[in-house]
Amino acid sequence: MQTSEFFPESSSREDLLKVQHMVARRAIIRDDFKDIRFIAAADQAFLDDRIISGILIMDFGSLEVRERAFSIQPVGFPYISTFLSFREGPGDSECLWKLKTIPDLLLIDGAGINHPRGSGLATHIGVALDVPTIGITKRILCGEGTQTSNVGEASPLVYNDKTVGWLLKSGKKCKPIIVAPGHKVSLESSLSIVKTCLRGHKLPEPARLAHEYANMCKREQRIKSLENSFENDNSFIS
Repeated sequence: MQTSEFFPESSSREDLLKVQHMVARRAIIRDDFKDIRFIAAADQAFLDDRIISGILIMDFGSLEVRERAFSIQPVGFPYISTFLSFREGPGDSECLWKLKTIPDLLLIDGAGINHPRGSGLATHIGVALDVPTIGITKRILCGEGTQTSNVGEASPLVYNDKTVGWLLKSGKKCKPIIVAPGHKVSLESSLSIVKTCLRGHKLPEPARLAHEYANMCKREQRIKSLENSFENDNSFIS
């Protein structure tokens, strides 16, 4: 699938803003998916000047892992708040198309419509790849909300007098996670789907395991880098 219009080579602020406004206009914030059989989650880790993206797909009923894939790309865009999509989006997109099975819905470690321009990473990837997405973050990017005290309860996240997500208390001893629609998912469904995937941890199970997988891939790549450095180091040879 061609995604060049969503991840342009130009890094000028004007061009990037144009892309984000386009993404926000195209985002569908209502349920536009069939029954969920397979749910996926994507996360990333960084190693030197590389981005390691990991994705896994699970059976939605049992949350059994069915398939995993990862990609490694050079860091092609600096970290700039509210422009994360252009840094991490290409890696997540590449991972998705490595899967043999296309998921019915994708959880993304990033904002959805809870973004100053309505085009967080989850929304950006959802629109670019035409995949239903939900964004999950640990901190509020924009908006305000009241934290709840009981596990499983959620309160609205409001930005510019509009509900853009939820503060969900997912565990007893942790701060709430932020859940928001990305693309082709309603506010109500984004919350109910994430709550269905909670298994006693702060993050829903697909997102938690995707985080672990991305970091496992990072460790493996670090070991390979060290092994290659050792093999190419002839300083000990007399």
